[in-house]
Amino acid sequence: MSYYITDECISCGVCLPNCPEGAISEGSPYIIDARLCTECGACAEVCPVEACMPAPAATKAG
Repeated sequence: MSYYITDECISCGVCLPNCPEGAISEGSPYIIDARLCTECGACAEVCPVEACMPAPAATKAG
C-alpha cells in the first residue's frame, strides 16, 4: 500500500519537498507514485488540510 492524495488537496506544495523518496508530483490534486512511496507518512505530517492519506487495505474475498 502507499499513501494517496485526496481531492481536499489545495496544491500548496508543502508535501513535495518533504517526501524523501520523491514520490510526489504536481497535479490537481498532487499525485503520489505508489511505486516510490514507502509509507513513511512525511507528506501527511506536513499537509495543512490532511489530504495525504494511507491507502485503504485491500480486503480479501472469501
